[in-house]
Amino acid sequence: ETKEAAQTWHSKLPVAWHNTTWTADRTIEWLKYGRGDEPFCTWVSFPDPHHPFDAPEPWSYLHDPAKIDLPKYRKRTFEGKPWWHKRVLTAEPTGDKKGVEIRKSYSRIIEQSDDQLREIIANTYGQIALIDHNVGRILIALEEAGLAKNTIVIYISDHGDWLGDHGLVLKGPMHYDGLLRVPMIMRGPNIPKGKVVEEPVSTLDLGPTFFDYGAAEPLQTQHGESLRPLVETDEVKRDFALNEWELLPTRVGVGLSLRTVRTKTHKLTIDLQSSAGELYDMVADPDEITNLFDMPEHADVKDELLGYIASRPDDAGPIRTQVGMA
Repeated sequence: ETKEAAQTWHSKLPVAWHNTTWTADRTIEWLKYGRGDEPFCTWVSFPDPHHPFDAPEPWSYLHDPAKIDLPKYRKRTFEGKPWWHKRVLTAEPTGDKKGVEIRKSYSRIIEQSDDQLREIIANTYGQIALIDHNVGRILIALEEAGLAKNTIVIYISDHGDWLGDHGLVLKGPMHYDGLLRVPMIMRGPNIPKGKVVEEPVSTLDLGPTFFDYGAAEPLQTQHGESLRPLVETDEVKRDFALNEWELLPTRVGVGLSLRTVRTKTHKLTIDLQSSAGELYDMVADPDEITNLFDMPEHADVKDELLGYIASRPDDAGPIRTQVGMA
């Protein structure tokens, strides 16, 4: 029924038992009966959208696969890409036998046909639609509790999914925009309706933002910056946003220390262990096809972005001891 698309099913699990519904139910229950009268900060974390792509019926049928738009570039190619793009798809993960099998069979998906990609994407959209529905339920609960006018709500994801872009599905150390660039929606007192912020920001900014709006002092150093000035004025600008990922061989079979910086015009990723990297002009090449990293004529831009990475605070490390497969 799903054209043998990888890890894709129409789940028979009742919607009321699905983790998205369960998460919203617990949140609404807490808003009604558990929060008390003190100010609060609540983190509501929905596991979806995530593989396996198994939205429950009827949500899994909400989007017609035949009408799904596909990524422009959906064939795997490693020409001009840094060495790890291919290696992480073929290397043998290390660790215990069960962990290795999970990484090989669950965390990697072979190239899919166009019809299979449409099934995967349509099911993912079903997962997202179910989340949207339950976020609506939570917002209604805020209204009914008399809290809506005095509560900041931020709706965001931790990352995206390639969903066929560059022939890839799921997530990993290829930091294309579909994986790193996620939407963020805010509402609340003093937040202008309909305003769009174009500056590069990061989820690291969420902590400082909550402390700012809550007039609270953090107990630990915050490595982001409050979004409040960006939201409430047009005077603040941001140069860049950072992303980093330490990968152990237990995950993809090779060790990587990736650092990525994104400006309004360019994106650079470097592996600190091998010094290999990739650089894209996101204005002229938004699909991230041509790697400019080793081209001498782009050395100035490369050096500028490497400087942003070098500005990372020293107290953001060191890397902690491994827990699990990482």
